[in-house]
Amino acid sequence: MISRSRPSTGPGSPWDGEFARYFGERAHSLRSTAFLLCGDWHQAEDLTQAALLKLYLAWPRLSRHDALDAYARKIVLRTFLAEHRRSRWKRERLTDTPPELPAEPAASGQDLLIRQALAVLAPKQRAVLVLRYFEDLSVEETAQALGCSTGTVKSQASRGLATLRNRLGPHYGALTFSAPSEGR
Repeated sequence: MISRSRPSTGPGSPWDGEFARYFGERAHSLRSTAFLLCGDWHQAEDLTQAALLKLYLAWPRLSRHDALDAYARKIVLRTFLAEHRRSRWKRERLTDTPPELPAEPAASGQDLLIRQALAVLAPKQRAVLVLRYFEDLSVEETAQALGCSTGTVKSQASRGLATLRNRLGPHYGALTFSAPSEGR
């Protein structure tokens, strides 16, 4: 997908308009995927911006623009997983005042229930479930996006769904899974 030639980058590059068009069409969808992965709109915005910056820097070397959505989604996933690995090593700092928390967009009871349930899953299980059931990717497409085998996708999905069933109890059967709407 990426060729090895390195055209110059910078403001006014010939592909800026093409990238801006892609950004305008897909940023919201990528942000929704990032939100499902991390559960926080502000963090989702940061993930999306980091992913789109990486995509912009790779843009002149991309040879197949017909596969941009899969490539951009893969960048969001890898950025999320890398951030989660880094955050495990961060230490909390104790203070005598609680932090100011940003106001969360209003969510329906079902959306809140799904977000809380997704939050208890391991990052890889969460990524598999988001791709399979919210992004509606096949097992093969999910495996390709995550860089793992189809067997790993199936086992992670099975474990993640079992955890959700256990966590949600009788509410599980009544849930419908759909992409979140941004309440900004």
